[in-house]
Amino acid sequence: MSTPVGLSTASCPLGKAEYTFRLAAELGYDGVEVMVWSERSTQDPKALAELARRYDQPVLAVHAPTLLLTRSVFGADPWRKIDRSAELAIAVGAPTVVLHPPFFWQTRYARSFVRGIADRERKGSVFYAVENMFTWRPRDPHSTRDFQAYSPTWDPVGQGYRSVTLDVSHAATAGCDALAMARSLGPTLRHLHLTDGMPGFRDDHLMPGEGNQDCAGLLRYLDRTGFAERGGQVVVEVNTRGMSEEERREGLAGALAYARTHLDG
Repeated sequence: MSTPVGLSTASCPLGKAEYTFRLAAELGYDGVEVMVWSERSTQDPKALAELARRYDQPVLAVHAPTLLLTRSVFGADPWRKIDRSAELAIAVGAPTVVLHPPFFWQTRYARSFVRGIADRERKGSVFYAVENMFTWRPRDPHSTRDFQAYSPTWDPVGQGYRSVTLDVSHAATAGCDALAMARSLGPTLRHLHLTDGMPGFRDDHLMPGEGNQDCAGLLRYLDRTGFAERGGQVVVEVNTRGMSEEERREGLAGALAYARTHLDG
């Protein structure tokens, strides 16, 4: 069994979901992760099912609208956002919902988050894969004032989640070692955002191999520890803003080749 390698709609210009499906098909990806956004097609199971059929690219995961920029998508209630995302995933046949931990000001939500996710995953038919985040840092490199924006924590290790998404850029931004995090997470690691980054205040989402993380070693580790057999997915989530069409295609083709080379190695 081989690990599917998908392309996130966040790797392409937002507002162009169909473009992502078409590009994923042309480059030979195994599917698409849909970031639920203000774009209507990312919220509509019929539209997504039609894109998946037209381009022969299944929806591998649905990323819930838990970002600041999507605070009004699927309503204001955070649990309703999660539940609607799960309904969308089930409707399009995606096995995974990716979500971020609560912001610190979402106090009631944060208090019930770990238990609420566990209850939903136990009763439901999708994985609720909580993503690692990072502290927010000022631009001043000499400042030591890190801001803890997430509650109960940005770090999923040791929180008791049954399913986790590991984002390599977020690990780099936090000053962590993504491979060490993967080892600590063990079989709870269900989903990987393949990207790269550097420590600091910027969440770079570089192409794999362009930052300070051992992306190749991480992929090889997943391959030899049964990631594919437990339904694991690798999704390329990189920043291509400012790239020309040719540069974007070349970069995303290279990321796919990188993933497959090291997953098979």
